[in-house]
Amino acid sequence: MVPMVVVGLSHRTAPVEVRERLALPSDQLSGLLQRMAALPEVGEVLCLSTCNRVEVVATPREPSAPVGDALVRFLDEQARQQSGTSVASHLYVHSNREAAAHLFRVASSLDSIVVGEPQILGQVKDAFEAAQAAGTAGTVLTRVVSRALHAAKRVRSETTIGEGQVSVSSVAVDLAGQIFGTLRGRLG
Repeated sequence: MVPMVVVGLSHRTAPVEVRERLALPSDQLSGLLQRMAALPEVGEVLCLSTCNRVEVVATPREPSAPVGDALVRFLDEQARQQSGTSVASHLYVHSNREAAAHLFRVASSLDSIVVGEPQILGQVKDAFEAAQAAGTAGTVLTRVVSRALHAAKRVRSETTIGEGQVSVSSVAVDLAGQIFGTLRGRLG
């Protein structure tokens, strides 16, 4: 069993205005990671913040530490400080094996708005590198994230997941074409 949790919200659990309450500018990420790592329940921690999700992946400092509960409180307090409103009802908590499986799905773009979009793999890698730079990623997160990135690369190279339209904008253009027909000669 992998001792870890994923606490977060995504396009599946929260509308964009709720996700924006937790969105983090990259220049604030190191400080946020340090504050989460200072929580008595938290061992290792990384934060994945994109336009479609904010997720914290963490290990407990002690095996029985309620790290998920601590991070729900922390993230809700962050949202309350930024916007004055709670996000607790939109947060999900995945533990242990379920948390690892979720991270693998996210890194492989199976949990994206457009399945197969390639950006999430780089975003997971960047989140891990930020945690390494902040000193909040240790051996457990290194092992799990490394395996998730490896699995995601295999998914992209051994399946057809990345073929076709793999961004929201390209899907929107295709859909508009299906609904309205060609736009050729209609502009201007």
